[in-house]
Amino acid sequence: MGTRGFEELRVYQLAEQLADRIWDMVQKWPNLARDTVGKQIIRSADSIGAKIADGSGRGTYQDNRRFVRIARGSLHETRHWLRRAYRRQLLEPDQVNAMKAMLDELGPKINAYLRSIGTSNDKGSMTND
Repeated sequence: MGTRGFEELRVYQLAEQLADRIWDMVQKWPNLARDTVGKQIIRSADSIGAKIADGSGRGTYQDNRRFVRIARGSLHETRHWLRRAYRRQLLEPDQVNAMKAMLDELGPKINAYLRSIGTSNDKGSMTND
């Protein structure tokens, strides 16, 4: 099986775009919002791409799959913090729509990437064949 660098993965690129958009958005919030919800949402959004990158460097399908599952959890956490931000009136309707579209695209891509890595019974090393 051939592998490519995580930077070339569409799922990773989408995770970066989401994290960057959230960063830009949170920078404009008042101090209390940035220090509470803002820090949490930035951490969870940054974690999505970080875990995809981390898993790709682990060397086994099993480890990679584990880290992609963690990335999926971070995506759900990000959804949670976006809901909190919305309820606290920190997001404009156009921001909500843009974030929803990105999340709706990223979720299935993470699942597809997870399926493409290998089977849960495959404990062998990933190779660059």
